[in-house]
Amino acid sequence: MSGADPEAVQACARLLDNAQRDVRDVEMITASNPWIDVERAYDIQDALRTIKQARGAHVTGMKMGLTSYPKMKQMGVDTPIYGFLTDELAVDDGGTVDTATLIHPKVEAEIAFVTARELSGPHCDEAQVLAATAFVLPAIELIDSRYRDFKFDLPSVIADNTSASRYAVGSRPSALDGLDLGTLGVVLEKNGQVMEVGTGAAVLGHPATAVAMLVNMLHARGQTLPAGSLVLSGAATAAIPVVAGDSVLVRADGLGTVGFRLR
Repeated sequence: MSGADPEAVQACARLLDNAQRDVRDVEMITASNPWIDVERAYDIQDALRTIKQARGAHVTGMKMGLTSYPKMKQMGVDTPIYGFLTDELAVDDGGTVDTATLIHPKVEAEIAFVTARELSGPHCDEAQVLAATAFVLPAIELIDSRYRDFKFDLPSVIADNTSASRYAVGSRPSALDGLDLGTLGVVLEKNGQVMEVGTGAAVLGHPATAVAMLVNMLHARGQTLPAGSLVLSGAATAAIPVVAGDSVLVRADGLGTVGFRLR
């Protein structure tokens, strides 16, 4: 831990966990806790993960956030952020998400990696990520900030596990052979209408670069990315709001589709 009061870290983690469980928004956490910087925010995220694991959740992988250069510029940072995924957040391809469990959901299109072997820093690069990738999948991430009006600063969103809420991946794994993830096109549809289009290059120029950055960021906190991890590499499209009754679908060239419905 980076010098923060352990009790204060735990209190912040409990506040965010309760906000998610109670489906209520709260004030941006740094507003009343000015001691929270980026490192301490990751301490809170780690404590949040421990709380959820103690309740029976299993970590299934990781996710990257702020992986577009415009988003990083908007937040005044030069490095993306990361969060964790659990089995409680997983939605089946073609499944249903209950909006009664969400505050103000948005969805975005992503490319997901599944690792065949452990990756570790501090010098992980795109080539190492591609060599260690078992397969890739199209993905939808549903983000749902626990903060009022979806407004936050960088430490606050890190502490809130980068707004992680639900995710779905396609049911057809694709090997990397013959795929260029940088130029791969991605389409996000809502209720049969194309809402956003993007490419893998929207994710730091290449989504494997985002995964490598994740591995190096984990190394800085004494962690590695285990074999068998699912990694959401970051948004290839802008996020769009969704409500009960909406159906969302992502189409990714060469990877197939993934979708779910909100009720």
